[in-house]
Amino acid sequence: AEIIAKCIRSKPDCVLGLATGGTPIGTYKELIRMYKQGLDFSQVRTFNLDEYLGIGIDLSKPYDLDQSYARFMYEELFKHINIKKENTHVPDGLSKEPEKFCQWYEDEIRKAGGIDIQLLGIGGDGHWAFNEPGSSLSSRTRIEPLKKQTLDDNYESFYKKAEIKREQMPHFAITMGIGTILEARHALMIANGKKKAKVIAKALEGPVTSQITASVMQLHNGKTTVVLDKDAASELKNIEH
Repeated sequence: AEIIAKCIRSKPDCVLGLATGGTPIGTYKELIRMYKQGLDFSQVRTFNLDEYLGIGIDLSKPYDLDQSYARFMYEELFKHINIKKENTHVPDGLSKEPEKFCQWYEDEIRKAGGIDIQLLGIGGDGHWAFNEPGSSLSSRTRIEPLKKQTLDDNYESFYKKAEIKREQMPHFAITMGIGTILEARHALMIANGKKKAKVIAKALEGPVTSQITASVMQLHNGKTTVVLDKDAASELKNIEH
């Protein structure tokens, strides 16, 4: 959160790439605390990594029944800070022409001057956003079919609680591509917990491979920061990473 705050202070209209899921919630809580102490988000622009295809934000539903990432961002960050709605971008899961939307999203990132800091988590199989294993390392924003492990993970963490049957889950998502992510000037990956330790070691110390899409962090030309707790770092051989 301090890295992001520093960027906002030095460049008030900075462009942030944001992530969803359990991992960044702590970062967002800290940014909200900093906002209450004077951090100004009024000129900040944001682009989220991904969204499920076929669902969108529905504020008439209780939060736990609205599974859109747009709703997650609204509840966990946007509604608590002074960011302008028109400056926030989450892929539109309800777009009637999703392929055209993907191109538009790429164009909007380019028009904004590119992403200053891209916040990233890492999936259990090493994926970034919805770039599933086997994704092209030069891929752009696109529609991606979701693999079984991702569907299983997401069912356990979201859909089961909302009492949604597994077959009713979205099986496709709009995701920023690996190539898009790598163009960020600063890639900031965060992970915690023992269950991420093996995949973190593979991503940071193993070969660069499309089977573990986060491994391309090793090729990032800009600034790279990885923030891990002790458990997530426990399988790393070179702890100086």
